Amino acid sequence: MIRFGIIGTNFITRSFIEATHEVEGASVSAVYSRTDERAKTFAEKFDIPNTFTSLEEMASSELIDAVYVASPNSLHAEQSLLFMRHGKHVLCEKPFASNVEEVRQMLETAREHDVVLLEALRNLFMPNFDVLRQELHRVGPVRRVILNKSQYSSRYDLYKRGDNPNTFNPAFSNGSLMDLGVYCLGPALKLFGRPDTVQANAVKLASGVDGSGSAILSYDGMDIIVLHSKIHGTDAPSEIIGEAGRIVIDDIGSLDRLTFVGRDGTTVELGLEQASHMTYEIQTFVNMIEEGERETEIHSFADMLTLADVMTDIRQRIDVRYPADA
Repeated sequence: MIRFGIIGTNFITRSFIEATHEVEGASVSAVYSRTDERAKTFAEKFDIPNTFTSLEEMASSELIDAVYVASPNSLHAEQSLLFMRHGKHVLCEKPFASNVEEVRQMLETAREHDVVLLEALRNLFMPNFDVLRQELHRVGPVRRVILNKSQYSSRYDLYKRGDNPNTFNPAFSNGSLMDLGVYCLGPALKLFGRPDTVQANAVKLASGVDGSGSAILSYDGMDIIVLHSKIHGTDAPSEIIGEAGRIVIDDIGSLDRLTFVGRDGTTVELGLEQASHMTYEIQTFVNMIEEGERETEIHSFADMLTLADVMTDIRQRIDVRYPADA
């Protein structure tokens, strides 16, 4: 049984706990929060036996084998490094870190301490991503890919009222690309590799982060258009378009429905029924620990590094800078 400690008491850690109930070989043994009251209230609600208000104490504790990092993006690298140096395995939420240099250090530390380190980019672990890869041949030579993840953030209303929520605060390494664009770039790079050239644009907010943006990844014979936003929403699907047809993806973040549309208008439903979104990444992580594996083909060290590199490149092009970039 892999005993997890979790960092944070937000909605995503609650989703993580619920998902572990569907994962064989996983349990949540401890929770960290900055205040003892919040940690104990959260632990009582979710039947977690141990609480910590010190990350150093949790990292050195024998009560956990692994940690799930769901803190603000700016803290991902620092906290992951702390736990790996104490011999703990790390499942870290996307985006992995603030920039490619932090990711490089994280990967080096994982190798040095012989622990599992995995970015929890959920759509790469979904069964329907495997289906997508296997059925890609249906479209023939791919000529264009349009990937969209745009949803209006409730925090944007706070921002417009003059508050400075984490979501739109560069101090926390946030913004539309980091929060939502990553759901497009992860699959794009996994399916098609590193692009020959990258172009990018963004609506940059006064706070210094991107509220929305776009990128064009160019390859020999095709291009990928990435659209992302936290200041407007759309139900427009994503599409992989080839000479013989296209695959329509209802939501690139969850891949719940995949439909092949032939050039003649015929349609074929390709997707499988899937369980809760976080289940698959947690199960992969647990299996890696139990089987003594340190990398997975699903999202390898090279994949994680390439994704961080391209995202850092895009941020430089749209002039979004974080304190961690200094």
